[in-house]
This record gives sequence, structure tokens and C-alpha cells, in this order.
Amino acid sequence: MSKDDDGNMPTPEEITRKLSDFMKANFGETVSFTSNVMPSFGAQPGATDESGDGGDSVVEEKRDRSIFEFDYLPRDIKAHLDRYVIRQEEAKKVLSIAVCDHYNHAKYLRRLAKVDPDEARQIEFAKQNVIVVGPTGVGKTYLVKHIAELIGVPFVKADATKFSETGYVGADVDDLVRELVRKADGDVELAEYGIIYIDEVDKIATQGSMIGRDVSGRGVQTTLLKLMEETEVSLRNPNDMQSQMQAMFDMTKGGKSGAKNTINTRHILFIVSGAFSGLDKIVNRRARQGAIGFAGESREILEEGELLAHAETQDFIEYGFEAEFIGRLPVRVVCEQLAAPDLFQIMKGSEGSLIRQYEREFEAFGIKVDFRDDALEKISEFAAKEKTGARGLMTVCERLLRNFKFELPGTSVSELIVDGELVNDPEAKLARLRESGATISDTKLVGEINAFRRLFTEQHGVRLVFEPDAVAAISEKSQARDLNGLELCQEVFRDFQFGVKLIQKNTGQETFVLTRAAVDDPDRFLSNLVVASYAGRETKAEDEKVAIESDADHLPEGPGFTSHEADLPPAPSDQDPDASPPTGGFA
Repeated sequence: MSKDDDGNMPTPEEITRKLSDFMKANFGETVSFTSNVMPSFGAQPGATDESGDGGDSVVEEKRDRSIFEFDYLPRDIKAHLDRYVIRQEEAKKVLSIAVCDHYNHAKYLRRLAKVDPDEARQIEFAKQNVIVVGPTGVGKTYLVKHIAELIGVPFVKADATKFSETGYVGADVDDLVRELVRKADGDVELAEYGIIYIDEVDKIATQGSMIGRDVSGRGVQTTLLKLMEETEVSLRNPNDMQSQMQAMFDMTKGGKSGAKNTINTRHILFIVSGAFSGLDKIVNRRARQGAIGFAGESREILEEGELLAHAETQDFIEYGFEAEFIGRLPVRVVCEQLAAPDLFQIMKGSEGSLIRQYEREFEAFGIKVDFRDDALEKISEFAAKEKTGARGLMTVCERLLRNFKFELPGTSVSELIVDGELVNDPEAKLARLRESGATISDTKLVGEINAFRRLFTEQHGVRLVFEPDAVAAISEKSQARDLNGLELCQEVFRDFQFGVKLIQKNTGQETFVLTRAAVDDPDRFLSNLVVASYAGRETKAEDEKVAIESDADHLPEGPGFTSHEADLPPAPSDQDPDASPPTGGFA
């Protein structure tokens, strides 16, 4: 290694930078070269540990405050999942219990290891790895993802189809474990308590109809079953040139004393899933031939939806899985197919609802989209026919709204109501919007108006919707006064926030539709709205007073009660003229 101009050897950081530049220059931008000296978990950049073991204690304390202080109950985890996934009650329950058992046991072993490491090593631990069976789009991935986010462990998702047995073309299953380290920001110990989720695991089955996958599928199963039990995985992939160069570099410069170079999979929770098409036929055939059910009576399963719930280990083996592999997945649960009402609830009540995405996408073009319930019901019915679960919602919505997304941006249309009428005849609705919201020749003006709308909402919490005639009026005035749209709106509506906030206080109204009258005479337009809001408030107050008096007429009388009239303040004519008005009455 050459020295610099002052005769000093380059630092490890300089060597790493030079090697990184070399790798990128020769193998492309996707290849990087990083140092294996990992920063302490929670340590500040550039911080040093002068106490010898002080840094490690900080790491321990940080970890002990996170996953190693796991205190969730199964019902807590299920309540969290209810916010994102509709139905799948049994799957939520099973996963919640499995996760709590797994991490409570990990917490117990960790604490025991600090007191008596030998006894901790002797504790038997049967991992509750999970297999989730269910059709596409029912929320299998969503369930696992949000569990990992809740409890704060690294989470890796992969499709089983991309893996192959070591030595064949394809990804190495051990890379899943290494990916956990990357997701844990280099914290190997935290990675050893992560969650690995493998989807489409049914595609590595080796049944007769899948001859082309026999070698690869069986090899992947064999490798996975070792990971799911307990094994040590090297931090460096022996078949990856970059990893090996990194390992040689670390050896030449020496590493941190005691640094781990392997990952133990004992406490990594594995969850696999798949649609398992055809498994129901195997279960049904067995049910016809033998006994199934609690009483062991022989009966034929008539309901197709019940078949997968009765799948047994032998059914999975016949499907094409090795007995050892399926034995490593003791917890099994079936997700239900979603019907139209379920898809409606997903759009209406889930925090990850698709309609939120469409609202953001149209808002980027300055258009507020409002989904009505009758439209959501029809969309759900169409999506259910797609037979792809919640993914069918995207298929239907994209087909329904693609022309609106293409033609409405850049026009004076600022609001799109997605109702049953639009779903039934989208072309007719789009034609009317084209007519009412003719394209503004100056698209810059439309952008300026939308910029004002967004700014007004951010500052005052109120939405303004400009009707087409209002946009046309702004266009005319901006040209006549040589102002851009934003400047004109700021001038015309400079005091608008005071009036709309007063109306909002009276009525709770959050959206205001502006017509040409609002642009031509904003003061009169706003004054009329304020007067109307007070009239509405008085009507509401009168209704509340009538309701109170109606309730008072039904107060009980008898022993211990007096007439309600006796408790009311005297009428104004009977009071002392100088007396203060009674408190608690209507002003």
C-alpha cells in the first residue's frame, strides 16, 4: 500500500473509499464496498469508548428497552392488526399468540443467560414458526408486516420462487438472514430476533405436477428447515465476490475484538404463506375416504371454504413438502376469501385504504376526490369478481379512474365526486366534466390557483373549491391587471380567512365553494355566507332548546321529586329589575 505525500499510511476509511470507487468503476453503481466495523447501536457518530466496555453497556441498555422488554398481550397485537386488516379474525388471533409466546420466551432466556448461562443453554425451546394458507390479496403480508412494525424488530419479506439450492442459479436462502442484519442497521444481536416472512412457499413444493422444480424445490426446503430450527449463518456470502473481498479486507486490517461473524437463527421467527392451490382437493379426497371432525365420524365436507381449515400434516406432505420441512411449521392458520362487503370495509375503514392513495394522487393535480358510499359498494362488487382479494380494488379503480386522471389535470375542475353514477357510466360523467371545466389555455394559471388553495388550507385549515366560472373570472382579472393567479387570489381573498373561520365556528363547515360572485365581490359573497351561518346557528339552538324542554316534561314526580317548574328561575317580569339575570339559562 502506497503512502501519501507526507509518508503516512492511509487510514482504513481512505482504503475503504478507494476500494469502493474501484468496485463501482469496474462492476457498476449497484456494487458498493463498506467497512465491517459496525457502529455501536445508539452511539453517536465519532464517539469513542474510553472505558473499554462502556459502549457495550449502552448497546445492552438500548436493547433491553426494546424487544427484550416485550410486554404486549395477544389482544394488544390483534387490536393493532384490526386497524389495518379487515376480517381474518382467526389468523390475527393465531399470529398474536405465536408472536407473544415466541418473544416472551426469548426475553426469559435472555434474562436467564445473564444469571446462569449454562442453564439457559439447556432450556428446550420449540419454535412456533407459522404457515399461513390463503388466497392472494387477503392480507397475509399486511398481517406480518404490521406485527413487526409494532414490536420493533427487523422484518424481511421474500418470495420463495426466487431462491434455489446452493450451487444453482438463484438467490441463496441464507441471504434472508443476512438481510435482517442490514435491516437492523448492522446490529447482529437484534437481527437474531427478527422476523423472516416467505411468501409463495407453495411454489417450492415437489409434487408430480411440478417436475421442473423437484431438484430446486427440495433443495430450498432442506436449506430452509435448517434455518427454521437453529443454525449459524455466516455474515459473508461465500459465493459472492464482493463479500469475500470485504472479508479479506477485514482480516488484513483486523477487526473489533470479539466481533461476531455469524448469525444464530434460534430466535428468528419464520412465517411462510401461500395460496396452496389444489390442497383443498387433497383434503377433500381424504375426507371422503376417512374420518374428519371432532367425533371422528365419517362425513363429506360440503362447504368448499372449510376444506383448507382441515388440512393436516399428511396433506401438506402429499402436496409436495418434505416431512421435516412441514414439521418445522407447527402453527397453521387459514385466511378467508374476501367478499364484496369485506372489500367495502377495507376501503371505508382500514388505515391503509386505497382511497387515501387516490386522494393524494388527485390532490397532486389540485383536484379533491370524494368517494361516496354508493360508489364504494359498486367498486367492491366489481373487485370481488376479480378473485384477487384486496388487489382487485386497485384493478377496478385504475380502470375506472384512469381517464379522469389523464384529462382533468390542467383544467378548471378542482373537485371530483366519485359516486354510483360515475361508476355506472364513467364516460358520461367525464363528458360533463369536460364541458363544465373547459381546459384553461394558460396551465400556469391553474397551477397558481392550486398553489393558493394549498397555501390557504395549510395556514387556515379550510379548503377552497373554485367553480369553473370562478377560475374564468380570475383568468380575466389577472390578464386585465397584469398579475399572476397566485398574486390575484392573495389580493382578492386577503381577508377571507376571518369570515370563513367565523362560519366554521358557527356551522363546522370545512369546505367552501367559490363561484364567480366570490371573485367579483368577495366582501358581499362572504357577508351573505356569515349571515346564513348565524341563521343556521339560531335554528340549531332553538331545536336544542325544544329538545331540552321536551325532556324536562318527562321528569319523574312523586316522593323525593318536585315539579320541574319549581326548579326553573322565575320569569323576567317577576324578578327584581335590578337583579342579575339567572346563570345557566339562554342568553
